[in-house]
Amino acid sequence: MPNWGQVLTEIQAQDAKLANGSKSAVDIVRRKYLKKLHKKTGRNVIAYYSGWLSNPSAFGIDVNDEDKAAFMMAIHGLDKSKGLDLILHTPGGGIAAAESLVDYLRRIFGCDIRAIVPHLAMSAGTMIACTCKSIIMGKQSNLGPIDPQLGGLPAAAVKKEIERAIKEISESPERLQFWQFVLQKYSPTFVGQCEQAVTMAEEFVRKRLLDNMLSDAENAAETADKIVNGLSDVDDNKSHSRHIHIDKCEELGLKIEKLEDDQDFQEAVLTVHHCFMHSLGVSGAAFIKVPS
Repeated sequence: MPNWGQVLTEIQAQDAKLANGSKSAVDIVRRKYLKKLHKKTGRNVIAYYSGWLSNPSAFGIDVNDEDKAAFMMAIHGLDKSKGLDLILHTPGGGIAAAESLVDYLRRIFGCDIRAIVPHLAMSAGTMIACTCKSIIMGKQSNLGPIDPQLGGLPAAAVKKEIERAIKEISESPERLQFWQFVLQKYSPTFVGQCEQAVTMAEEFVRKRLLDNMLSDAENAAETADKIVNGLSDVDDNKSHSRHIHIDKCEELGLKIEKLEDDQDFQEAVLTVHHCFMHSLGVSGAAFIKVPS
């Protein structure tokens, strides 16, 4: 399978053949390699890609409710009995949108969904990956923390700050003046929204871990709590953009399949990834299925 540079050369050569511009060279090449991946696995493949790395200001780069319509279009005509390999490359987005999208996919494919993360599946992308029966990652792959962000602020950190304020004021009333100054930036409604968002994210991931990835695991509830706590802990992760590597994912208890264990499969996945990264240099989002 070709590498990043060879894929680019193939796209450029294909583009030279399409003098009238009636077709997209990028699309022709990426569909070619998606079909090779499908032939390798015998499973349905949907590539769910965002172009936030190359075009962070583009519209619709997050997980949102409009994506379900694209999934409906992609799933139409597929043999549902072949399961689904969902290739994820996303910065995340809305929790409610991710929850609804997962509910839809599970109604179609049941629990027979694998997440493939060639590079990054962050935030709500990590949540989606956690609902699958397994997550396929390489040495270069990363998930991210699942703590929700509201108004650009980490909801879990706001919740912890409020809890710290209550504790310090209770123990040392003279701290009230300091905390009044700090907490005046938060409205009671916003604090309540932060608490609800944190609860919603944690409950969603825990429930879906237990009914799929951990359904046959010993001490499933304990493992689910460890995973949720590890992905949510703002003190440990330090930043919502923290990249969580494959060894940490395994340590938390996620069911990880190593991309490197099957060289042909690894090359097929990474070639597809290279195709999409080239295409996203032009547009902000891409959404392709195989078989088409």
